[in-house]
Amino acid sequence: MNAHSIQLSQTTAPVVVLGAGYAGLVTALRLAPHVPVTLVDPKRSFTERVRLHQLAAGRPSVSHPLAALLRGTGVHHVAARAVDLDLAARHVRTDDGDVLPYARLVYALGSVTNTPPWCADEQAGGDGRVHTAETAAELHRRLLAGKAGRVVVVGGGLTGIEMASEIAEAYPAWEVGLVTAGMVGAGLSAKGRAHVLAVLAGLGVRVEEGRPVASADEVDADVVVWAAAVRPVNEPARAAGLALDREGRVAVDGRLRSVSDASVYVVGDAAGTGLRMSCAVAIPAGMYGAASVRADLGGRRLRDFSYRFAGQCISLGRGEALVQWVHGDDTPRPSALTGRPAVLLKERIVRSTVGFVRLAAARARWGGGSAVRQATATRPVASPSPFSPPSDAAQWRA
Repeated sequence: MNAHSIQLSQTTAPVVVLGAGYAGLVTALRLAPHVPVTLVDPKRSFTERVRLHQLAAGRPSVSHPLAALLRGTGVHHVAARAVDLDLAARHVRTDDGDVLPYARLVYALGSVTNTPPWCADEQAGGDGRVHTAETAAELHRRLLAGKAGRVVVVGGGLTGIEMASEIAEAYPAWEVGLVTAGMVGAGLSAKGRAHVLAVLAGLGVRVEEGRPVASADEVDADVVVWAAAVRPVNEPARAAGLALDREGRVAVDGRLRSVSDASVYVVGDAAGTGLRMSCAVAIPAGMYGAASVRADLGGRRLRDFSYRFAGQCISLGRGEALVQWVHGDDTPRPSALTGRPAVLLKERIVRSTVGFVRLAAARARWGGGSAVRQATATRPVASPSPFSPPSDAAQWRA
C-alpha cells in the first residue's frame, strides 16, 4: 500500500461492497490496494452468469472459488446476506447477526430472473417442471433424468435464445420450443434476427412469436424455462429508503452515487444508469465505481460515468453464434458476424471477463504503488476498447 492508501486506511472504516458478481468483485479488487474492503455475499464462488445456458447444457461448472480469487488481495469476504442497511449509522447488518460499519457502501447486488408469481409457486412445488437461468444445474439434471419429452423456453431475448439453442443441441431427444410475447431477437438487425431464426430452425426449435404466457397451464411442456425478463435486486435498497427509478433500479447521479445518500455507490445491474443490464456494463461500472470511491475519500472528483456499447454476442449452441454490431446506444447496426468466427470471438470475450477479474486480483496482490494506478483515481475511467485485452469484454453484452 502506498502512503496515501495507508492514511485512508487508518482514518476510515472499511468500504463495504455488497455482491460478488462482475461489478462488485471488480470494485472490491480495484479498491483493495488503497482502502480496507469487506465483500459481503453468501455465495462462496463467483459465477459466470453469461455461461449459465452452458451449465444447463452440461458444462461441468461456471463458478470460481472466491477464496482463490481473493487470496492475498486484502479483501475480507463475509459469507452472509445483507438484510438491513442502516444509512444513518452507516452500517450493514447480515443474516448471521454481524454488524459491519462502513465509510462508503457499494451496492452491487445485480439482477435476477423476473419470475411471475405462478412461476415461483411452481418452483416451490419441487417437481422440477419450472426453471430459470439461476437453476441451470438443476435443469441439467432434470433433462438427463427419465424419459425425454417437451421443454419450452419462455422469452425471446438473448437469454431465451441462448437457452433454447443450447438445450436443443445438447439434448436432441427432447422436443424444444421457444415462446415469446413479442419477436425473437427484437433488438437485432434484420440480418442478425434472420440468422438466429435459421439456426433455431436447424436445431429443431419450434418458435412461437406474439404469444404471451400468463400461467403454467398455458404451456404444453414437461419442462418450462422462464427467461422472459430480469429485474434488479432492490429489496435491501428499498427497505433502507434509497430512491428507485421507474425500472426499480437505485437512482444514481453521474458519479454512481445514490441520489438519496452520497455515501452509497451503486454499480452493475442495480444502478439506474439507463443502460441495459449486462456484464458489458458491469465491469467498467465496477472500475469507475472503485475510482469514484477513492476520489471521494481523497477529496477529489471524477467526471461523470459514461459508456457506449459496441456489440451483442449470442451463443447458438457450441457450433454457431451471432455477434451483432451495435451503435453506442445499443441499437443494432445492419452488419453482424456469424458462424465459426462469431463462435471464436464470443468465447474470447467471455473468457476475458474472468481474465479481467484475475488481473484485478493480481494487481491487488501487487499493491498500490503504481503511479499510473494512483492517477486513475483522479481522472475519468474510459470504457476499455473492444479490441484491447484483457478488458475488451467490458464493451460487450455477452
